[in-house]
Amino acid sequence: MKLLMSILGKATGYLTLVVVLIAAVLHYLDYSDPGALPSMAVNMESLEEDFRQQNKSCFILGATGETGRLLLKELLDRNLFSKITLIGRREVTFEDKAYEKLIQEVVDFEKLEDHATAFQGHDVGYCCLGTTKAKSGAEGFVRVDHDYVLKSAELAKAGGCSQFHLESSKGADKGSSFLYLKVKGQVEAEIEALGFDRLSIYRPAVLLVERQESRPGEWVARKVLSSCSFMFPSMSVPIQAVTRAMVSNTVLKPEHPTEILENKAIQTLGASPTK
Repeated sequence: MKLLMSILGKATGYLTLVVVLIAAVLHYLDYSDPGALPSMAVNMESLEEDFRQQNKSCFILGATGETGRLLLKELLDRNLFSKITLIGRREVTFEDKAYEKLIQEVVDFEKLEDHATAFQGHDVGYCCLGTTKAKSGAEGFVRVDHDYVLKSAELAKAGGCSQFHLESSKGADKGSSFLYLKVKGQVEAEIEALGFDRLSIYRPAVLLVERQESRPGEWVARKVLSSCSFMFPSMSVPIQAVTRAMVSNTVLKPEHPTEILENKAIQTLGASPTK
């Protein structure tokens, strides 16, 4: 038992050291290339009211995931849309009355062309769809994070959606040698080529969230990251900050049709009061 505890202690120490070193690199990268940083010299309350008066509709992909669930709650709390549609592979049951007016479209992601009507008539689209290589294998990861996401964006564009918000990842790069970052970068570029009136890409670092499905290694990493977050804010971000940033950014007017919000911009926008 003592030997086991000693090994675990050393492993934790090594993990902490690795995380700190990675954090230092991310910290440098984050501040050397902060990406889009929306100006908050605006009256958010006034912007939200103006947006609300336009009676817009939106859809959410991935509403059963960690980000999607909180994004839905944020949208309902702030009451920006007259209609919210969840597009997913199964219908979700909600007990709170706040969810009773939601519209749910059940689709087969392997045959999305058969469900084109589910993507029609929306002004804004939010995509929080994704999986991991560990959970779905390399082929499954590419199918979900690239194929499903891109096809959904294509159908949304064809259906009249003008504003698309995509949750991506810090370090996304279509030229990366790492599959995860390469796929994220590829789908970003391909969705940009679709020509949405507005495309907002969010690249958060490690999400601080208690996942419903969690492996021991992820749990340890989150604990270490949480304890180091005040020293190296660029290495992680609370998931609530991501969803607040996505909703707040929806009502802002971007300088360019495509904008990329890196982790620092997400933290800034997500931490800002909405009232």
